[in-house]
Amino acid sequence: MRGGNTRAGGMRGGTRQSRGMRGGNVEAVLSKPRFHLDLWLRFTVQNWLLDVGRPLVMLVLPTDWFPLNRPGAAEYLHILYNICTPLIQLKMLERSPRTFPRLAVQLGVIAVVMGTSLHLVADSITRRLLLIGYQPHLSLRENPVMKDLKPYVPLFLVLFLFFSGSFSYRRQEEKMPAAAWMLLVPNAAYYWYLITEGQTFILFIFTFFAMIATVMHQRRRGMVPDGNGLFMLYSFSAALFLVAVWVACLWSDGALRKKHPGLIYVPQPRAVYTLHLRQDTYT
Repeated sequence: MRGGNTRAGGMRGGTRQSRGMRGGNVEAVLSKPRFHLDLWLRFTVQNWLLDVGRPLVMLVLPTDWFPLNRPGAAEYLHILYNICTPLIQLKMLERSPRTFPRLAVQLGVIAVVMGTSLHLVADSITRRLLLIGYQPHLSLRENPVMKDLKPYVPLFLVLFLFFSGSFSYRRQEEKMPAAAWMLLVPNAAYYWYLITEGQTFILFIFTFFAMIATVMHQRRRGMVPDGNGLFMLYSFSAALFLVAVWVACLWSDGALRKKHPGLIYVPQPRAVYTLHLRQDTYT
């Protein structure tokens, strides 16, 4: 009996020990939230090359290389953007500690593809209008075509879903790695581009407020943003600062005020180039 009790006690002790080891392993895994450098690097590079680079390509490359009956260089970049962006967003959601409904993820990615595809069509039409001498003097908010296109809504939605899963317990709190600080400036500058050129200030500010509300809610549960969450918070904050500086510098421009009427005044970089920089180059 004693031997049996000893064996039983040993089994119980082994079970407790194995459970403790399993708990220790889980705690070890939870205590090391990882900054997804590869994802953020791909996200930043593809945004700058395939999104911001499109209007630059249109300005640099000669128009004779791409006739009207064929896609231009900017359109090829836009096609690559439509392919790369959903793939990166899928990877983001796959690595999130939270598990999202599969249907919601699929619908979100489909919305991104459809929105960017419609945006590709609008840009293609605009390019051909420019080539035949049309001058686009209306802002995106006044353009009847762009009023119906909302390609950035699913983009910010996916970013917010990823942010909502980027939290860890207070005892696991960590600072941003050096690589994240290096990516902060180009990532924030890209958000500035989305806000100003894409006229998405309202969408951006609502997403930012939702992120702040999520942080406050998670703090009550004893959780704080991990490295990925801090990177997104700092990027959005820096982008908001850049937009404030941009608006302050152009606050008294009467011509831009006519192009961007209303309470929210966020001038487009393309409008600044059309009104001032391009005229200076011709004089």
